[in-house]
Amino acid sequence: MKISEVSNQCGISAHTLRYYEQIGLLSPISRNNGGIRDYSERDLQRVEFIKCMRGAGLTIEVLLEYFK
Repeated sequence: MKISEVSNQCGISAHTLRYYEQIGLLSPISRNNGGIRDYSERDLQRVEFIKCMRGAGLTIEVLLEYFK
């Protein structure tokens, strides 16, 4: 699934998804032959979990600690 599809489905901007990957909230996303991010179902589930936890008021710092 491309970043734009994940962004639309989850209601999170592509910029935020790239940021979550950059800081380590998301594992490095695999890329296709053209270098385009290709999100797996597992990646999508993690994005949904992060979104839920952020909605519950958890900070990025707390989530980073949780995923360590």
